[in-house]
Amino acid sequence: MSKVEVEKRILKLRELINDYRYHYHVLDESIMSEAAADSLKHELAQLEAEYPELITPDSPTQRVAGKPLDKFTKVTHEKRMISLADVFSEEEIKDWVA
Repeated sequence: MSKVEVEKRILKLRELINDYRYHYHVLDESIMSEAAADSLKHELAQLEAEYPELITPDSPTQRVAGKPLDKFTKVTHEKRMISLADVFSEEEIKDWVA
């Protein structure tokens, strides 16, 4: 892929991911499977790793998605909740567990 094609793909991935996040977090509806969304996020992260100069502050890889829906009740956890990293292979699971 040429750099111009990479830039276009990154813009498209950001658009798709942001649209998914809006529907999921704000409208409480899913427009694609979580696996499909994870695949898009993974592709975006890989392209941004290869072309760090194309990373922007508004990229989905650089910020947390959406605010919680109002219908959810706030709770305080007894133990700190640790975010799980996206993993795409058995090897990555083993690395994460280690």
